[in-house]
Amino acid sequence: MNTQPNPSTVAYILKGFPRLSETFIANEIYLLESMGLNLKLFSVKQGEKQQHDVIEKIRAPLQYCPPTSSLSATTLLSWLKQNWPNYRNPNMRVFKRRPLAYMSTLAQVLWMTLRYRRSIFAKPKKVFIKEFLQAVFIADELLTSTDIGHLHGHFCHGATTITWFISKLTGLSYSFTAHAKDIYQKQLNPGDLLHKKIHSSRFVATCTGANHSHLCEMSGEPKQIHTIYHGLDTQFFQPDATQRVTNPPVILSVGRFVEKKGFDILIEACAQLKIRGIKFNCNIIGPPDESSDKVKSLIKHYQLESNIQLLESVNQTELRQHYLKSTLFCLPCRIIADGDRDGIPNVMVEAMASGLPCISTNISGIPELIKDRHNGLLVEPDQVSEMTDALILLLSDEVMRSRLSQIARQTVLKDFDSSQTTAELKMLFQQCLLAYG
Repeated sequence: MNTQPNPSTVAYILKGFPRLSETFIANEIYLLESMGLNLKLFSVKQGEKQQHDVIEKIRAPLQYCPPTSSLSATTLLSWLKQNWPNYRNPNMRVFKRRPLAYMSTLAQVLWMTLRYRRSIFAKPKKVFIKEFLQAVFIADELLTSTDIGHLHGHFCHGATTITWFISKLTGLSYSFTAHAKDIYQKQLNPGDLLHKKIHSSRFVATCTGANHSHLCEMSGEPKQIHTIYHGLDTQFFQPDATQRVTNPPVILSVGRFVEKKGFDILIEACAQLKIRGIKFNCNIIGPPDESSDKVKSLIKHYQLESNIQLLESVNQTELRQHYLKSTLFCLPCRIIADGDRDGIPNVMVEAMASGLPCISTNISGIPELIKDRHNGLLVEPDQVSEMTDALILLLSDEVMRSRLSQIARQTVLKDFDSSQTTAELKMLFQQCLLAYG
């Protein structure tokens, strides 16, 4: 397929790019480029208009799949009739160029629509057909290229399914990064699907030791799985004590307005602070989502409108200013009923790098970042009284805040500096490229 003896480029397969909530992916791409790795980006969906500054620094070419209509709202036949015209020519070319790979991959896709449906009586799982067409579109582009030597998918459900199909269509090796809910929510990888993806990949990167243990136990493939923390630019996120707001103190929280972030617990704890006569302000920053109405309702119920401000998402430059002007950071994460959870929230690492003492919960990978009363405070999830006590402790003890923030910064410098974490990922990619050559 390739004429060059040592193809030097990795193709990144993304579900949507760029996304404001996935800064870690953009930073990773930029840093890999800065370290000399060649990348090409393929995104299934268009990105968001609001972007972080790092997007403008990325030089890798980006190509989008043709947009598709909703599959869930119609029959497969109707969906194909509407969307096939945009995918007809790539399918014809890939079939002509690699007929056996095309037919064997299509046969597997059709089998998967039956194998991974909800029950034996359920309708076939149509999404695999859409992902096959998207994989063929990208494979068509790659088959005309001479520089791609490896594929990498981000998030181990849809994007990695597409990456896996591309690998089968082109013969290229692939790897993927597994993050949080994509690992634990069974409907995203039903049955043994995730195990099959791991088994056929060159390596798997994941962002917490907790995820690593789970994936090793589930797959029996410990040598393929690597813990690589999402690093950050520790020079960009630096403390500046001169900007700290202390009167009244400011509690900061950042994240999508979804159940797993635990904003309802933070609001109820804030209500307790108000009852006890403790002065404070609280800023919660993030895009509206499923829990937005509940959060607004709680604020109104507890009459906290003058204390709590809800702010829309901001880019990293603006977010850095919020870190510098706040007193402490709080994110009461929880594991919800369907298994969804955070790994290690990137905003928490950013806050700690910026010198903010942090309060969070003892779940998932968070204890790998925060050691209770050493570099932050940990409480059990969904415990309003524990969260209230932790907030009172930090708000009232400036010496403790100072000590925790200093050690927090040291923790990030030691384990979460992106120049170190991204170098580990680059080394894995280079091994794959060398193996291809």
